[in-house]
Amino acid sequence: MSGLKQRLAAGEPIVGTFVKTPSPIVVEVLALTDLDCLCLDAEHAPFDRIAIDGCIMAARAGGMDVLVRVPAVTPDHVLNALDCGATGIVAPHIRSAEEAAALVAMSRYGHGGRGYAGSSRGAGYTTRTMAAHLAASAERTVVIAQIEDPGAIDAIDAIAAVPGLDALFVGRVDLTVAYGAETQDDPRVVAAVEAVCAAGQRHGVPVGMFLARTADIPQWRARGATLFLLGSDHGFMLAGAGALVVAARG
Repeated sequence: MSGLKQRLAAGEPIVGTFVKTPSPIVVEVLALTDLDCLCLDAEHAPFDRIAIDGCIMAARAGGMDVLVRVPAVTPDHVLNALDCGATGIVAPHIRSAEEAAALVAMSRYGHGGRGYAGSSRGAGYTTRTMAAHLAASAERTVVIAQIEDPGAIDAIDAIAAVPGLDALFVGRVDLTVAYGAETQDDPRVVAAVEAVCAAGQRHGVPVGMFLARTADIPQWRARGATLFLLGSDHGFMLAGAGALVVAARG
């Protein structure tokens, strides 16, 4: 069975969701669904290292691929997520080819890259040889650059051309705020999303995005987007509670 990295490269449609609650139980429940992956939102939710570790353990136990959106693109945050056994990284605020290249380097083993430890969950707690772990990590690790700044849109071709990126992920809400727009449907925002999709197609890099409206998926699928991280556990709870109240009260 192909892993998430291979499915992305093959252009398969991938549907996941954000996890905002630092609870292994929430992850365990979501791992029972037919979602393709989960993304722990350590950028905007209160995930510390222990919470990331527990949630990744729950996802792996449930056979669910799990990404971590790190709070900052630094070697320590990337290393921690991958050593804990995350499938990959979603890196916020990648604005240039240089930042994208640095992200790839800190996510990979090699000269100037990720530090090695054979004692981590990701390495099988010393049960793998170094060669086996290096090969497994190269085959499995997903590196996703989040594009959410006007400067990144200006540099999108250079970013998309960086070797080692598995996907570009559009932060449409962030672009809306950055452009000073009032809605995500502002022509400047739509044009920015289109620019990312076009660059992804030119350079053979998969494109993903968050969409507030699932009805918009066909529009962006037609432009080449294949990765959709939609909703969140918080959204599911609010929607479920709202539907329950409506059903109970008539």
